[in-house]
Amino acid sequence: MTLDKPQIITHVQKSLTYTAYDVKWVPLSARFVVLGQHARGTGALQVFELEHGDVNLVHETEKQHAFKCGTFGASSINNRHFATGDFEGRLSVWDLERTELPVFTVRAHEQIINCIDGCGGAGAQKGPPELATGSRDGAVKIWDVRQKDKPVAKIAPAEGEVVHDTWAVAFGNSYNDEERVVCAGYENGDVKMFDLRAMSLLWETNVKNGVCSIDFDRKDIPMNKMVVSTLESSFTAFDLRTQHPEKGFASVTEKAPHSTTIWTVRHLPQNRDIFVTSGGNGSLNLYKYNYPGQRSKKDAKGVSEGVAGSVDLINDAHVAEQPVAAFDWSPDKQGLCVFAAFDQAVRVGIVTKLDQF
Repeated sequence: MTLDKPQIITHVQKSLTYTAYDVKWVPLSARFVVLGQHARGTGALQVFELEHGDVNLVHETEKQHAFKCGTFGASSINNRHFATGDFEGRLSVWDLERTELPVFTVRAHEQIINCIDGCGGAGAQKGPPELATGSRDGAVKIWDVRQKDKPVAKIAPAEGEVVHDTWAVAFGNSYNDEERVVCAGYENGDVKMFDLRAMSLLWETNVKNGVCSIDFDRKDIPMNKMVVSTLESSFTAFDLRTQHPEKGFASVTEKAPHSTTIWTVRHLPQNRDIFVTSGGNGSLNLYKYNYPGQRSKKDAKGVSEGVAGSVDLINDAHVAEQPVAAFDWSPDKQGLCVFAAFDQAVRVGIVTKLDQF
């Protein structure tokens, strides 16, 4: 390790009395939300504020059912409402200043909501405010909180098909008010991308191991790049700029430095070519994607097909003794991040020298 590389530094650590499953920065603030499960099975939601080199608890609530995932992605910057998915399949939207009752709630699935993402709000303000939920029931549902009780779209296995847990969902391609895709990852390694405007399957592949996380480098631009992480120590970066009718998108697959589950992947908001992965061995790995010298090449029939780029490991750090299951970059301050591990602690980190890339 050399000092001219970006360094991954744990700035402050806070012990928790519950197992944390997700963390998210509150946009335009020094606050972040931690979600999880108490030992008695109830849901924990805490809001912390970074102040004078420490983190202070500013709000907390306990609910009947454990929380699994959350997002600000469908909320306006003005109200910054927080959407959550819980172990009972309930989708709820909360005003973090008043958490006695949700501002919106619906029984979205009959089983646990494993994953959630939002679009049309913070980070991607084009198009309607929508939430995507993925569940153990194998379904992905799209919700508009302005329409009560019924999803605007449902993507589910056909009757008689084998049901696979949906472990990851992500919105992308929302560069205007009409276009939008959602990509879902499943326990069997399937990755499926759906065009929500045309309501059709756009592309599918299999990455051979259960999909733990999916992240587009940006939601609010025409599709450029997407990274998919897996249960078995690998991730795949897909170049989405050129889709071949048979071969799909060009891609490059990398193994983690340590043989461990890659729980999350998150692109740096200020530089879409930088992303971080969090590992089952308690590590954070920082990568840079390098675009290929040419955008596409022709196949034997003269049809354009994409060209895969390459990925460089910039640096890594061992930050916890248990798996780091949740990670989020600050959308406002480059290099500031928050992450939670299964050792019942949340940590605020700083990654230095990112402006060199």
